Amino acid sequence: MDWLWAALFVVSSFFNGRAAFKLLLDWKGMLTTCRFVEDACEQVETLPDEAALARDSRAPVFLHLVPAYQEPAIGATLRALLGSRYPDSKLHVVVITKEEEDQAPHPSMEASTAELVRRFRLELPPWQQKMLSLLVMPGRGRKAHQLNWALRPDNLAAVLGDGVDASRIWVGVSDADSIPDRNAFRWIGADVVHDGGHEAYQGVTLSLANFDRLDVRGRVCAIQQSSIFIRVSIARLISERRRLRWFAALAGHAPGLARVVRPVFELCFRRSQICLGHNQFVRLDTLQGLGGFPTSGATEDSTLGYALGARGILIAPLPMLEMNDLPETTEKMVRQNARWYKGVLDDVPFLWRTWRENRTAFNAAQLARHVGNKVVEWPIAAVVYPLIGFLGWHLAYRFADHPLLFMLGIAFPSVSLGLTIWVGGIVTQDLIESLTPYYPREVTIARTTLRAKFWGTFRCQTYWLLATRGAWRVLWSLARTGRFEPAKTDRVVRP
Repeated sequence: MDWLWAALFVVSSFFNGRAAFKLLLDWKGMLTTCRFVEDACEQVETLPDEAALARDSRAPVFLHLVPAYQEPAIGATLRALLGSRYPDSKLHVVVITKEEEDQAPHPSMEASTAELVRRFRLELPPWQQKMLSLLVMPGRGRKAHQLNWALRPDNLAAVLGDGVDASRIWVGVSDADSIPDRNAFRWIGADVVHDGGHEAYQGVTLSLANFDRLDVRGRVCAIQQSSIFIRVSIARLISERRRLRWFAALAGHAPGLARVVRPVFELCFRRSQICLGHNQFVRLDTLQGLGGFPTSGATEDSTLGYALGARGILIAPLPMLEMNDLPETTEKMVRQNARWYKGVLDDVPFLWRTWRENRTAFNAAQLARHVGNKVVEWPIAAVVYPLIGFLGWHLAYRFADHPLLFMLGIAFPSVSLGLTIWVGGIVTQDLIESLTPYYPREVTIARTTLRAKFWGTFRCQTYWLLATRGAWRVLWSLARTGRFEPAKTDRVVRP
């Protein structure tokens, strides 16, 4: 049986080492994103002002979409969008609600979302009324269907006028709880004017808008959910562009070598692009070429990122921050993660079809990583990694007569545990807190009490446990009934 123990030792050491390595990458990713945000925000006053952008014919037109359903506080989002530092003639905000809500409003709301938008619009000055439009989608459908309703030719003509040039229009998306930065449109406008711009942008989002209403557990989860966006989503977009620039330089100096190593490069070093569904901008002609927002899954944003990547379109990172609400109860957090995991499962057929249609190393890597890192790892990581850690410590003593193996067996799980507390509980808090001067809304997230510091440090895995519960809720439902209906996060009833 010695060979079995040796095999288990190798496996446990590999996964413990991998866990430690991923935490170090997360740390580096957070540092990269925070530096990116800080550098851009410090230079924001050097961007062209509204008057200059209004005169410049190269400045883009923004069609900013806000899909909404049962949203009693949508006025805060609309007020923030309409207060953006961008020419009012080149910014159109469109709210898309559902006819079914008008027919049966939520009993806890004073009026339907569409009616609240109409009332809000009447209180605006005339020049802002022209910037805000309301569309009501008939029938049933999710967020993607609402967005695509706004992109119908007749609705585009009603908002933008006839004969629009789709290559000059960027379609933005915000959720109905979003608080965007006033300079987001201005930053993209300057990028388009000076450098021609990019076909797609993804900005930084932080789940801190309702931080003051959360309990201790909720505040820990808000920090952890926000950390996903800065250490993975945006960091990946930044590093992906760097890797491609490096490979382009290699191709320029040694084209023959580049042709040979390209499959290996794309298989091993390319990373999937992440769209978040808010603080997101895609050029209209690009969206139209994709057939609009994907409707095949529970979450249109992740599928959109994969679709853009499959077409060779790189998403540019946008350094402006946007704040969103975190679900305010444990059940709502589990429900949100269940919907996201259902989207992960729905993306598998899309990636499989993409690879079958174009069998490149890049498409194969996207499919393999998605299945391994999301479909499989998401529901089991919270259980497997602690067990692997304890197994590593146990097996180390079986090889106590081999000093090097014993040292590695003790070190890997110990370093992994230490980095979990250090990166997840301490560094994450410090780095997100360092972005406070650039928040679009004044929010204090500092841990001011010993209790908050203790639980914030040692309960940093709470959010991931709730995410695991969400994933298993989906899997259990699929096993029992063969289906799972993702539910919207209820923002009407607060705890």
